[in-house]
Amino acid sequence: MTTMPFPARDYLPVLAELTAGFTAALRTGDPAAPVPDCGDWTLADLGTHLGNVHRWAATIVTTGEVQPQNFETAPGADLTSWYAESAQILLDVLGAADPEAPCWQFTGAASIKAFWFRRQVHETAVHLADAGGGHLIGPAVAADGVDEVLGSFLPRVTRWHPVPQLPGPVTLHATDTGDTWTVHPGEPPALGPAADGAASVEAPARDLLLRLWKRTGPEPRVEGDAAKALLAAPLTP
Repeated sequence: MTTMPFPARDYLPVLAELTAGFTAALRTGDPAAPVPDCGDWTLADLGTHLGNVHRWAATIVTTGEVQPQNFETAPGADLTSWYAESAQILLDVLGAADPEAPCWQFTGAASIKAFWFRRQVHETAVHLADAGGGHLIGPAVAADGVDEVLGSFLPRVTRWHPVPQLPGPVTLHATDTGDTWTVHPGEPPALGPAADGAASVEAPARDLLLRLWKRTGPEPRVEGDAAKALLAAPLTP
């Protein structure tokens, strides 16, 4: 079983690995290549978005305050170098930060800087999957990403989407890590204890994570109408 969330500083080497993988994907990929799970974005659009997200997050961690969002600022001619610089800015800021210091964030998690260590790992992990290149998210990291969606985003889902209407509880099971989560109906639905007769979703943690973020890939094993309703509902910003 995975202990989640990780200690904040344990995310830093993971983030460094993921941002390096994304930098490599930009370096070797075609900037004009479409990104199938991101609407009409190209790889260049994806890199521009993620680099701007890193800079936005770094400014929030530095100030502790909410900052305006602008995720489309053009990086100039050399997207790969600009993205790598963006990632390093974020890593440097997080490395110098006190994870327990107060800080604005936008989910049901605690409003401390530790939020951003975790959030930027999973932001990068999902977008690295979008970029292709074959980099695989480790099972424990992916399980932690599932936990973030269900434990942090779902309690605040009404900020972005209508409340998912579930006819009953749903248990999600990561077949590679053994982690389970049971989502109970409510306004909004919330994690709770295991429930007899719950609908179920089973897959490796990475597949669960990408499915919750509405990415295509291997289909999980799904049993029950409540499970189908949960997977069909938008749960993330």
